[in-house]
Amino acid sequence: MKDFIKPDLARVGRCGIPEIVYGAGKSPGELIDISRAFLEDQGRVIITRLDESRVEELRASFESVDNVVLEHNERAGTLVLRNKDLESMGYGTVGLITAGTSDIPVAEEARVILKELGCETRVSYDVGIAGIHRVFDALKSLSGVDLFIVVAGMEGALPSVVAGLVDKPVIAVPSSVGYGTGEKGFAALNTMLNSCTPLAVVNVDNGFGAASIALRILRLCDSIKNE
Repeated sequence: MKDFIKPDLARVGRCGIPEIVYGAGKSPGELIDISRAFLEDQGRVIITRLDESRVEELRASFESVDNVVLEHNERAGTLVLRNKDLESMGYGTVGLITAGTSDIPVAEEARVILKELGCETRVSYDVGIAGIHRVFDALKSLSGVDLFIVVAGMEGALPSVVAGLVDKPVIAVPSSVGYGTGEKGFAALNTMLNSCTPLAVVNVDNGFGAASIALRILRLCDSIKNE
């Protein structure tokens, strides 16, 4: 492995969540080296923000390796490499909601990470407030989840609406979907930060961050429950 590549193999022990590898900007060779290090040490690597060319390079390097499973989510831009015998503990259930279909890639990034690290996920996509009746149906279908991740672009009002209707934590994710003053997700971000209903807000398009916060909350609840 090149000297300047330093995978944080101790992060899972320190933080409870392994390092999730950000794929954009890394060469195929770097990603292959990093993946080998994680597979050898932890039995798994999760890579986000991958384009198709890098996925194919990784697939060519690992799909013939015994005991390694590849799971590519094209819409999320993620790739998981995992030893076949690796198991994850369950920590609860997360409901994933998006305002529109264009927000789904961000929600899917979160879903892949949550599922891979042991959380059950349930989804209800395309339930934006332009058709407010859809929100009520979505919440009924997600009854019983432990917390919500809500992704919205444009004006970003959906997480505030959801948080005003449920008694569980809501993690809001502004997406860069929009145009005009909503371009690049800043309008949605500001709406969520100024919500009059309590929210946790992560950065624009940060499905990974939302999943990480959700996992920490659920792990804490699980540890308290088992004390």
